Amino acid sequence: MTTTTPADAIAVTRRNPRLTPFWSVVTVVLTVLGVLATMNQVFFWNLGGVTLLENTFLYLLLATFLPIIFIVTPATHRRGGRKERRTAPPPGTGAMRIVEADQPTDQMTDRRTGVPWYDVALILLVEVCCLYFAANGLDIQEYGWEWNAPLTATVLSVVFWLLIVEVLRRSAGWIVAALALVFSLYPMIAGQIPIGILQGIDYDALTLAQIHAMGTESILGLPLQTAGTILVGFLLFGTVLQHTGGADFFHNVSTALFGRYRGGSAKVAVASSATMGMMSGSAVSNVLTTGPMTIPAMVRSGFTPRVAGAVEATASSGGSITPPIMGTAAFLMVSFVGVPYTTILVAATIPAILYFLGIFLQVDAYSAVHGLRGVPRDRLPRLGRSLVEGWPYLTALVLLTVLLFILDSEAQVPYWITGVLLLIAVLSPRVRMGRRQWLDLAVDCGRTLAQIIGIIAGVGLILGGLSATGVALSLSRDLLALVGDNVVLLLVAGAAVCFVLGMGLTISAAYVFLAIVMVPAVVALGVNPLAAHLFVIYWASVSYITPPVGLAAFAAAGISKASPMATCVEAMRLGAVKYIVPFGFALNPALVAQDDPGRVAVAFVFSLVAVYAIAGALGGHLALVERRVPLWARAALVVGGFMMFLPQMWVTLLGLALTAVVVVLVRLTVPGDLPPEPVVDPDGLTDGVDRPVPAHV
Repeated sequence: MTTTTPADAIAVTRRNPRLTPFWSVVTVVLTVLGVLATMNQVFFWNLGGVTLLENTFLYLLLATFLPIIFIVTPATHRRGGRKERRTAPPPGTGAMRIVEADQPTDQMTDRRTGVPWYDVALILLVEVCCLYFAANGLDIQEYGWEWNAPLTATVLSVVFWLLIVEVLRRSAGWIVAALALVFSLYPMIAGQIPIGILQGIDYDALTLAQIHAMGTESILGLPLQTAGTILVGFLLFGTVLQHTGGADFFHNVSTALFGRYRGGSAKVAVASSATMGMMSGSAVSNVLTTGPMTIPAMVRSGFTPRVAGAVEATASSGGSITPPIMGTAAFLMVSFVGVPYTTILVAATIPAILYFLGIFLQVDAYSAVHGLRGVPRDRLPRLGRSLVEGWPYLTALVLLTVLLFILDSEAQVPYWITGVLLLIAVLSPRVRMGRRQWLDLAVDCGRTLAQIIGIIAGVGLILGGLSATGVALSLSRDLLALVGDNVVLLLVAGAAVCFVLGMGLTISAAYVFLAIVMVPAVVALGVNPLAAHLFVIYWASVSYITPPVGLAAFAAAGISKASPMATCVEAMRLGAVKYIVPFGFALNPALVAQDDPGRVAVAFVFSLVAVYAIAGALGGHLALVERRVPLWARAALVVGGFMMFLPQMWVTLLGLALTAVVVVLVRLTVPGDLPPEPVVDPDGLTDGVDRPVPAHV
């Protein structure tokens, strides 16, 4: 493992011309104040002997992080500027950005130095609004200002409403901002809509502004409350873990474990992207950070550019469902479901294992069919040495997981682990942290936290519009009336809605909308609440690899130079388990650990066999048996695999029997005529043959 030198990593202050020395310092100060305010609330410090009301704390949180959006993000993207592409740092560095990026990231960016006057004005307006509301937090609660406020509070409510929409536009794009604006304005016309299921309570503009700005179910609703109590700490931990060398460590371990096997470069990409996604939860940023390393390595080892991009995109899109950190939507589940985060962590573990196992087996099948070898062992990092040198990062994740289960306050855990990592960064000679590296770390933390908090505050407008009118409950009732007692039909309809919303929204926005519209209807039909919420998250995230949007696949195609649509189609095949597993755990709660341990263990074992069968059918090759799979066997394996996901034991056993029969027949009737494995050159970079990489179908 090479020495970690963050000086060679992406320098945030150098990449963004708006971050002059002055504005970099402002960003750092705001970040530190925001983190300290959160820690004061989480650890119950009550600095100065003052106990902050929840609404006061949330306004202060917005006052520290929202201005960072206006500092680092330009109002428009100019076409005359220079292209800015996020790339991964060289090996030996760990400073990779965490963003919930749902927009293409190689767009033209405003290159002017410093923050323009109009953004300074917006920063001041944000501070005036937030600090005014924070100072009057007690009066807002006691005198019901969301319904009857003084003139100053009403005017600032309108201004604050508009500022939040602009923050959301800069953080997540025009589509999300437009949808949030429409839903936030919806209560003004809800009473006049002729469609019965969309009718609700009417509000005038000023009252509605007060509700959005000072109520507890809109901007300051459950999503922001969750962000303030638990999400900030985990995002901080993920950013620090990467800046201190965690990403490099996990890549080295993945290479040592899988690099020597067939298709090793792709298997390394799957493992690396899984761990990177676990730290960030963002599909697009994962592709743009690990992709420049993994995609060229896959192409050099014999994978076509299309498949290489698809492998990276599919693996990266699993970040939002990978414990122990997961994505933003998983933390929002804490408030919506009303359970500890550890319960969600346990529930998400089996589905995440099944998802990455499916990708891994399909990569293995592709490598077997096309004779792709791994890298010679002597050219790989040693696993033992990598683990010894990277013990702080492995220890940090283990400690994080253990402390989440044994401490009473899970919100405090990531701060303790982050403190340990920072101490290691100071003391370890392998991590060189000079003044610039500390500045880059602080600025990157601020950017990450500001973007996520800005998105969550804006998404709260959707929640506020639906809650104020009462339409959310009526939509759930009408969904139930439409499908009757057919839970499968409702799940299919919900999957379609999740997918459509996911094409234009962040996972957080899609989840918040569906958590209050669709999930209650699904739960009413007997689906486990945790399974229902995870179902929404899974299906909202499949849009990252599915045409016509497929943002993660498009980002990977930009690196591999393959066709974006072809990469999307290939990614769909590789990520097919992600389309099937949600139906499995929605119908069988044991797959999300919502049953007694014996049933959970049995369901897990059968689901592993199910993924083996489905992956073999989709990949056209059965591992262990080492035979190609004819079309008739593929169809039978898909049917048998899906049957093993279902909770009825007789159906599961029938699926297992069908799968076993097909495997035996394939082993006996299909000849083992796989092509010979090509020789890998000494550097492990090519297949050792002087010919172009074949254009595999």
